[in-house]
Amino acid sequence: MAREASVSDNRYGRAAWVVWGVGLFAYAVVVMHRTSLGVAGLEAAQHFGTTPGVISTFVVLQLATYALAQVPVGLLLDRFGSRALLTAGVLLAGVGQVLLAFADDLPLAYAARLLLGVGDACIFNSVLRLLPRWFDAKRVPILSQVTGMCSAIGQIAAVAVVLPLIQHLGWTNGLLIAASTCLLAALATVTFVRNAPRGEATAVVADPLREIPSNVLGVTKHPATQLGFWIHFTSGFSMNAFLFMWGMPYLIVGQGLTQLAASGLFTLLSVASMVAGPIIGALTARHPLRRSNLALIVIGALILSWAAVLLWPGKAPAPLLFLLIVVIAANGPSTGIGFDFPRTNLPVTRLGAANGVVIAGGFTGGTILILLMGIFLDWVSGGADYSAQDLRLAWALQAPFFVVGLAGILISRRRLRALMAEEGVIVPSWREVVERIRRNRGAGR
Repeated sequence: MAREASVSDNRYGRAAWVVWGVGLFAYAVVVMHRTSLGVAGLEAAQHFGTTPGVISTFVVLQLATYALAQVPVGLLLDRFGSRALLTAGVLLAGVGQVLLAFADDLPLAYAARLLLGVGDACIFNSVLRLLPRWFDAKRVPILSQVTGMCSAIGQIAAVAVVLPLIQHLGWTNGLLIAASTCLLAALATVTFVRNAPRGEATAVVADPLREIPSNVLGVTKHPATQLGFWIHFTSGFSMNAFLFMWGMPYLIVGQGLTQLAASGLFTLLSVASMVAGPIIGALTARHPLRRSNLALIVIGALILSWAAVLLWPGKAPAPLLFLLIVVIAANGPSTGIGFDFPRTNLPVTRLGAANGVVIAGGFTGGTILILLMGIFLDWVSGGADYSAQDLRLAWALQAPFFVVGLAGILISRRRLRALMAEEGVIVPSWREVVERIRRNRGAGR
């Protein structure tokens, strides 16, 4: 019996772990390239003979492309499956990095980041779509968090691999060597990834073209998709702006850290995210009716941490800066809570499009914030080097993003709970929960 239970828990045994593991490898590789300009922004500015503000537009284009491509990629994913989209994604990302390696002018660099953005958009959603096909439902929330957690491996690799390669071998050679990992990931995907276990339906659909707009609209209007979008938006925009562009300049210029110390905090962010992921995933699986509350708690901690650092006179003390990095890291896995709402409220054949909408949340917010911060910094500095005060004011631009995001979460959650109530699922109030706990304790005496 124990052996049968073990097989049931693993569902498809070793094959499931191999398929997922290769997907994780492809995801980590693309994240490494995605975040390369975030850690090598100063080197990029020197290579192209421009300012970090202009380099930020590279990241804006890349992230905007990533966000805008999510729904079309989701539709392709529902039609062709994860294997095709993963393979195409890593190859496009690799071509983008090769093009960037040879770029000496800005137009070619913009084209390179556009390609990378499209390729990047194909990866995470494709890996998520594999999970319900290969694993039991009870495992999926934790595995989804572990999947997102593997972005930290890519972020660490950007600091530990891509940046040293560029610094020691030069811009072109360093990027070319790093880009070779995309070819390796593509070969592994073609060899090992399958959309579904052998003998089972692949859960891909081929909707008539005339029905696609109405199907996308239906997925987008569903309150589960909207709640997922706003959780991803509110948990993700600050982290994305920090990771992809303005974190390293803030730590070096705004807080007076050396590049080595700032790189250490970036590594800490990645490691802390890896630790927080399984914890948040386990809590999500254990308390499915309180998932949004968990997200709100993590978001609230982020708001308080940023407020403390930005309002602190002068440079923030090391423990406070350390706390900010850890809380930013926790908001990475918090974005993953957003994917759990479409998973439990929509058919698997619509998860590609729904997850695409959710993913667009944090990256849309991050793209807009990066752009606004770049415009603001160039304006307030008058073309000169940024000061610590300039960066402090720029990060204060987050405030309206938090207000909009929290409003979106609360409104869409109310709509989803009303829909759940119609289906017989009632979310008890906190007062009812406390009263039930009190009664249970009284009965146990």
